[in-house]
Amino acid sequence: MKDVVIGLSVPFIGTALGSACVFLMKKDLSLRVRRALTGFSAGIMVTASVWSLIIPAIERSARLGRLSFLPALIGFWGGVLFLKLIDRLVPLFEAEDAGKKGGVKGLTMMVFAVTLHNVPEGMAVGVIYAGLIGGSADITAGGAFALALGIAIQNFPEGAIISMPLRADGKSKLRSFSYGALSGAVEPVFGALTVIAAEAVTPAMPYLLSFAAGAMICVVVEELIPEMSAGGRSNTGVMWFAFGFTLMMALDVALG
Repeated sequence: MKDVVIGLSVPFIGTALGSACVFLMKKDLSLRVRRALTGFSAGIMVTASVWSLIIPAIERSARLGRLSFLPALIGFWGGVLFLKLIDRLVPLFEAEDAGKKGGVKGLTMMVFAVTLHNVPEGMAVGVIYAGLIGGSADITAGGAFALALGIAIQNFPEGAIISMPLRADGKSKLRSFSYGALSGAVEPVFGALTVIAAEAVTPAMPYLLSFAAGAMICVVVEELIPEMSAGGRSNTGVMWFAFGFTLMMALDVALG
C-alpha cells in the first residue's frame, strides 16, 4: 500500500516542483525555453501513451485474438472525445481573461484546461496501480512506477508553464506557485478514486488505459506541438521532444 501511495503522489510532486521554479524566476520565459519545455513534455506523453497505456491495453485483450485492438481503439477514441468536450467547456472562461497575458487562451483558461487535462493522467496512474493490486501479470511494480515517474517528469515543465506566466502577469510568487501546484492536485485524487474502485475498474482496464492514452495524445497534438513550434521553424522543440521520448522509453523498459 505504501508503494501505491507513493506512486499516486509522484505526478503531483512533479507538478509542484515545476511550479516552485517561480521562486527562482527573474523574468518571463523566453520563447526558446517554452519550446524546450513543451517539446520535452510532448515526448514524455507520447511514449507513456504507447508503452505504458496502449500496449498493455492490447495485451490485456489478447483473448479477443485478432480483435484484441478493439478495446484500445474504443478507449482511445473515448479519450479523444473527452478532451474535445473539455475544449468546448474551456471557452466559457475566455471572456474573464480578455486582455490578459498568457497566449491565445488567457491565464485562467490555461490553468483550467491543464487541470482538466490532468484528470486522465491521474486515472492512468490509478488504473495501473489498480491492476498491480489486482495481481495483473502484465503490470509490474516497476512498470507502474515508471508511468508515474514519466508523468511526473512531464508535469514538471507543465507546472512551470503555469506558474511562471502567472508571475509575469503580476501575481505574487506564492499565488503563482499555488495555482501551478493545485493544477496537479486532481491527479492523486482521481488516481485514488480509481484504485478504490479497483474491482469495478479491472474488467474495463483496457478501455481505461487507452482512454487515458487518447486524452494524452490529444493534448500533445492540440496543445504542445503547436506551442513547441511557435514563432517559426526551430530545432529546439524537436530535439527536446526526442529527448523526452527516449528518456521515457528507457525508464519504462528499465523499470518495467
